[in-house]
Amino acid sequence: MRPKFSIIIPLYNKAPYVRKALESVVSQMYKDWECIIVDDGSTDSSADICEDFVKALTPLLVHSIRLIHQPNSGVSAARNNGVAASTGEYMCFLDADDWWKPTFLEEMDKIISSY
Repeated sequence: MRPKFSIIIPLYNKAPYVRKALESVVSQMYKDWECIIVDDGSTDSSADICEDFVKALTPLLVHSIRLIHQPNSGVSAARNNGVAASTGEYMCFLDADDWWKPTFLEEMDKIISSY
């Protein structure tokens, strides 16, 4: 079934921050989403942190998060590859050094429904 939201996270050398970004995704009150992390050739442990995070998730959430690897091509290419791999009705972009409040997607859904 097609998720309502595809969350695209471009990732390049954000090891100190990416776990908090991922925690903010899985803590969303609104659960109809997929998350695509596009590792843009990170040279630090960013991709390993993401892989370990996903492995520790419950089986239901494991299937909602994918990690794609690409050679370093820049943030725009990472976002575009994330969009190309997504299946959601709406795209949301979250930087790997940022995070959302648990109600972010719920609020976006309400706004979309209102307009």
